[in-house]
Amino acid sequence: MSLFAKHKERFELAQEACAKRHCWSPYPDMPDKYPEAALAKKAGQAAFEDHLARSKFEIDQPGIENWIGEEISPYTQKALGIVYPQSDIDALFQSAEVAMDSWAQAPYQVRIGILMEVIETLYTDHLFEVLHSVMHTAGQSYNMAYAGSGVNALDRSIEALVYAEQAMKSVTPSALWSRRFGSSDIQLQKTYRIVPKGTAVCFSCASFPTWNAWPSMMASLATGNPVIVKPHPATVLPMAITVKAFRAVLKASGFDPNLVTLAIDTTTEPIGKVLIKHPKTAIVDFTGSVKFGQWVEQNAHPAVAFTETAGCNTVVLESADDLDAALRNLATTMCLFSAQMCTSPQNIYIPQSGVQTLAGTVPFDEVAQRLANAVEALTSDPKKAAMILATIQSSQTLALLKDMTAQASKRGKLLLTPKPYAHPDFSDARTSTLLMMQVTTKEHDLYSQERFGPISFLIRCQDANDALTQATQDAKNHGGLTAFLYSTCEEFIAQAETAYARAGAQLTINLVGAMPLNFAAAYSDYHVTGLNPAGNATLTNLAFVTGRFGIVQSRRPVAPSLATPSA
Repeated sequence: MSLFAKHKERFELAQEACAKRHCWSPYPDMPDKYPEAALAKKAGQAAFEDHLARSKFEIDQPGIENWIGEEISPYTQKALGIVYPQSDIDALFQSAEVAMDSWAQAPYQVRIGILMEVIETLYTDHLFEVLHSVMHTAGQSYNMAYAGSGVNALDRSIEALVYAEQAMKSVTPSALWSRRFGSSDIQLQKTYRIVPKGTAVCFSCASFPTWNAWPSMMASLATGNPVIVKPHPATVLPMAITVKAFRAVLKASGFDPNLVTLAIDTTTEPIGKVLIKHPKTAIVDFTGSVKFGQWVEQNAHPAVAFTETAGCNTVVLESADDLDAALRNLATTMCLFSAQMCTSPQNIYIPQSGVQTLAGTVPFDEVAQRLANAVEALTSDPKKAAMILATIQSSQTLALLKDMTAQASKRGKLLLTPKPYAHPDFSDARTSTLLMMQVTTKEHDLYSQERFGPISFLIRCQDANDALTQATQDAKNHGGLTAFLYSTCEEFIAQAETAYARAGAQLTINLVGAMPLNFAAAYSDYHVTGLNPAGNATLTNLAFVTGRFGIVQSRRPVAPSLATPSA
């Protein structure tokens, strides 16, 4: 319980933030604000370079049969050259099952205290090491790797622990039950026990490996379950560092480190389906492609599956007081990490008559061109582009860009042609500016699915009501995590709030200024509704943890000498 006491104050502040949904974080939001930032940055860079120099990432886990690795840096387009232990899958499950027994029997406060210590260890000892590993596997910029894959992922981890504690605390350990049956008073002593579901398999995705994986791991471990981590072959290093940190804290706390292990594969010999269909898999956390996510949802049973896949996130432009401000915000969000985020806007629905402003109606074609100009203003300077666009994580995205550019030239109007930009710090970086095309609703097949990467569609609709109907139907039928609306009409805003609620997409209205449209605040913004095909799980509420354990009870008559006399 000493670790729970150590972190109690921070945990209580997180509980308060989750309850009130206000702005709070224990972590600085920028790298330069980190305590002793210069030393931390230097140490993190050295740790990353040490991994490259050693080439063999040692994890002392069961059943090691091979050493493999195929990561390529999007910044240098050279292999990292690191190999990781590949263990026998059955050995991982067997060791997890052995480790679970004492862990599940520990008071949940003990588990949460240890996991808060893991979070503190990741922050103090590994944050900048993880930052560089995310940069050179996922391709994020330095600042995004710090914020999105670092401190914000830690915030989401604490958030998961808050909900886990809330769920488990609601189960009283015992009760005295009394009722009269005829002439008899029956008194029963009842006990209630939280029992974990079993081994969880946690998949981490290629573009944001830690953001979903860390909270998922916390949710499973807090409720008593061991975790086997399955990273994407392109981004193993961030999760290998993670697994090693978890194991070290667990061992130092007197628990079996095999509560957390690493299961790796290659793109040519994947093991994802084998893990999901393994008879000892009880929980699956999956973040990744729509295609495989749908397979997980259909085939994981009897395991409980928590999925976040993707959707065609929508924007409705109906009217605006300051259209240029709205377009600048939209352009920035469309460019952020080259739209390789699950919350990036893709489809922009505009009435064919144009957008209403204080100065009158701006025609559709002018709106489209002004948005294209706003994007070009952000990406024409390589230094600015590097901070916003970063790199393209996978060469497959470049192939998709080429195909969609050809489609745009045949079936729509090409507003922006994607092209590489010269990264000022990495001459060989895999980069691209945005592809933006203008289409009608007749090209629905082009935009009715996520086109992962810097690809966007400006869709000409009959009128504002048609734009809203098209957007919300696409979110409902094809998935959408986020949605954005610009309107000065309160009646239309209310109509949109209802329509998007029914479509199960989170809506942001009339946001302009410095904050990116898709910024998601831990402890305040919910993520994934589970109400459309973009994922079946909400990462930020009780439902994310309650399915990871069950409740069993035992009851027995109270001995007569201990029973309370009837009135």
